[in-house]
Amino acid sequence: MLKTLKSLAAIALAALVAIAPLPAAAADPVASGTFTGASDHITTGGVEIIKNDDGSHTIVLAADFSLDGAPDPRVGLGKNGFYDGNTDAGVLGNLTGAQSFVVPAGVDVSAFNEVYIWCEKFSVPLGVAKLN
Repeated sequence: MLKTLKSLAAIALAALVAIAPLPAAAADPVASGTFTGASDHITTGGVEIIKNDDGSHTIVLAADFSLDGAPDPRVGLGKNGFYDGNTDAGVLGNLTGAQSFVVPAGVDVSAFNEVYIWCEKFSVPLGVAKLN
């Protein structure tokens, strides 16, 4: 029983760490933007793309992030109004608040100018942040 509780605690801690924001000192922001809603959804808040010390990139949703809800919301990148499913960084963990998502290895972040909150179930954008 104690072993099971310890395992559950470890899983819960790992889940919290996966969606926790990165400390500012750990990486350099390379782009940022602010979400606007899409497809009749309300999506607000800031986002940054961070270059980590190891060269990888992370999408960081700000503490003011909010989505009104949708089935299967995911986070990824796009360019000029088109979402690229190959950039899928994972399922949105919460409808509000700071969260971080690792950009898949091999994705050239500089080739994209938007961050998407994407509804995989209906293949529509829920929110888009133009990066600058």
